Amino acid sequence: MATITYLTKIQFDFGAVSLLAEELAGLGVQRPLLVTDPGIVACGLLEKVRDVLPAQFAVTVFDQTPENPTEAAVLDGLAAYRAGDCDGVVGLGGGSSLDLAKAVRLLASHEEPLVQYAMIEGGVARIRAGMPSMAAIPTTAGTGSEVGRGAVIVMADGRKLSVVSPRMIPDVALCDPELTLGLPPRLTAATGLDAIAHCIETFLSPLVNPPAEAIALDGLARAIGSLETAVADGTDREARWQMMMAAMEGAMAFQKGLGAVHAMSHPLGALPELKLHHGTLNAVVMPAVLRFNADHVGDKMARLAAVLGLAAGAEVTPALADLNRRLAIPAGLAEMGVEEAWLPDLAEQAVADHCTATNPRSAGVEDYLALFREAMG
Repeated sequence: MATITYLTKIQFDFGAVSLLAEELAGLGVQRPLLVTDPGIVACGLLEKVRDVLPAQFAVTVFDQTPENPTEAAVLDGLAAYRAGDCDGVVGLGGGSSLDLAKAVRLLASHEEPLVQYAMIEGGVARIRAGMPSMAAIPTTAGTGSEVGRGAVIVMADGRKLSVVSPRMIPDVALCDPELTLGLPPRLTAATGLDAIAHCIETFLSPLVNPPAEAIALDGLARAIGSLETAVADGTDREARWQMMMAAMEGAMAFQKGLGAVHAMSHPLGALPELKLHHGTLNAVVMPAVLRFNADHVGDKMARLAAVLGLAAGAEVTPALADLNRRLAIPAGLAEMGVEEAWLPDLAEQAVADHCTATNPRSAGVEDYLALFREAMG
C-alpha cells in the first residue's frame, strides 16, 4: 500500500513575501514570533520582512539560530515565544532557521523534552494536532524546509535527529526568489547541491510514490540547468527562480524518504568540533553513496543520466563529482576537518539514522565505515 500526501499552501514568485500580512491574518496570527539568524539580520532581510507587516502585528524576534540548530536554541526560542505572548510563528532564513521555528512551534504546544518527538525515538505518534500556525519564508534555495514535514535538530545528547510528522509542515510557504539575490556564490553552490541531493535521494528511494519521483526529476532538471548560472551571476533572476523551485520540489519529494547520503551527513553535521554545512556534506558524500547503490536501483541511474543531459551509457557519479569540482566543493571529508578516528562512531550513528531505512541498498556499520572512508578523499 502506498501512502501519498501533499499538504501545504505555497505562494511562489518574486514579491511573494508581500503577502505575509494577508497570510498571517488568514491564519488568525497577530503576535508572531519571527525566527531567524544573525546573518539574515546583518544583510537586511529581517527588516525587509518586518516592513511588510503593519503596526497591528506585534512581532517578537528571535535571531539567534545557530548554523546547525540545537535543542538549547529551540528552548531559547520557546522562551521568546512565551515572553512575547505569541500566537504563531514565522520562520525566515535557510533550513536552520526554518527547522528551529518548526521545533519552537512544536514545543509551544507539546511537553518537553524535544528528543521524545524524534522519529527514531518513536516520536511521530506523539506529535498531536493543535500546534500554533506557521508561515515559512526561505532565503536560500536548498533545504526546501518551507514545505518539509521535518525539523533536524542537534539534541542535548549530541545526536542530530529528525522530528518528523505531516503536522510539522508549515501552514503556508512564501517562496520569494528576490530574497536569494544577495546570496554569495559559495552558499549558493552549497545550498543548490543540497537541493540536488534531495532530488536524487528521493528519486532513488525504494518506496512507491510515482508523483514524488516525477517531482524529484523535475526539480533535478531545474537545478542542473540553473545552479552554475546562479553561482556565476547571483543577480540572474531566472536562475534564482528556477533554483528556488528546485529546492521546493526536492523537499516535496521527501514524502518518499531519503537515504545513506543523509544518514551520513546528519552525524557529520552534529560534530561539535566542526560547523559543517549540510548541503556541502551531502555533495561530498554523494559520489560514494551512488557507487554503493548503483546496482540496486534498476534503471534509475540511466534515468538520472538522461535528466543530467549525459550521453547514453555515461555514468552519473563522475558527472556529479565534476560538478562538485567546478563549484569548488571540498574534495573530501578530510579537507573539511573530519578525522579518521571519528569514523567508527559516525558509522554507528548513520546506521541508527532514520534515513537508512529508505536507502535502496541495506547498509550496516561496516558498510557505512567503508563509505565514510571513501568520502574522506
